[in-house]
Amino acid sequence: MSPATLAGCGALILWAFLALLSRLAAGIPPLQLTAIGFAIGGGVALLVVLARGQARALAQPPIAWIHGVGGLFGYHALYFLAFALAPAVEVNLINYLWPLLIVLLSAPIRGLRLGPARIGGVALGFAGCLLIVGPGASFPPEAIPGFLAALGCAVVWSVYSVTAGLPRLARVPTEAVAGFCLATAALAAALHLVFETTVAPSAGEWLALVVLGLGPVGAAFFLWDVGMKRGDPRLLGTLAYAVPVASTLLLILAGEGALSLRVLAATLMVAGGGFIAARAR
Repeated sequence: MSPATLAGCGALILWAFLALLSRLAAGIPPLQLTAIGFAIGGGVALLVVLARGQARALAQPPIAWIHGVGGLFGYHALYFLAFALAPAVEVNLINYLWPLLIVLLSAPIRGLRLGPARIGGVALGFAGCLLIVGPGASFPPEAIPGFLAALGCAVVWSVYSVTAGLPRLARVPTEAVAGFCLATAALAAALHLVFETTVAPSAGEWLALVVLGLGPVGAAFFLWDVGMKRGDPRLLGTLAYAVPVASTLLLILAGEGALSLRVLAATLMVAGGGFIAARAR
């Protein structure tokens, strides 16, 4: 792996904790949660950018701001909404259709070859996700809006990730993500004041928010930006299948789901698919 691809892998490790931290802060309305998390992550990132004398990196064309803020805000607003409306394990796995979509969209958008081994690995991982949320699965009907929000997450993040490597966006420096995070926080805060009622976080929720802002909603974006622009999006998209495995196991250990045979089988299929795809040349 190149250093850039390894940086993308670092983001995947941090995102394995995103679902658990989101559940720990589930008492906070989705837009308020988005605003606080990005304010923490963006604030720390801005201090780093300023300390390194790279403030000029924040001056980017409108297309870069639309892409950055649209991807970050759209994904996380839908993500936190999904966890507020539907069971955690199912939402988590629907959301993690984005690795599949990244691998598939890399071919038409970036002109990258997939190859039969990588396609086979992706198909196996996709089948593992379907095992959890497909025919035969049981969940309350009122959870469907949450599942649709989770599907929206997958679409938004895959398009955001793959298009980050296009020529007009690949030139945007990673330091600019600090500005995108703060703009996302401001947009979420404005919409929160219009559509939601503010909730005062408890001590435990504040701890989850701080960790969320520093890791999965902070450093992870910078690592992912490097990986998608200068690394191999096909490999990162397939390795990302390991994230729902780790994320789901963390949810189960925290009491947010049960380790049934169905969940275990889906976990093995997702992990196996990622392994096969990752070994493809």
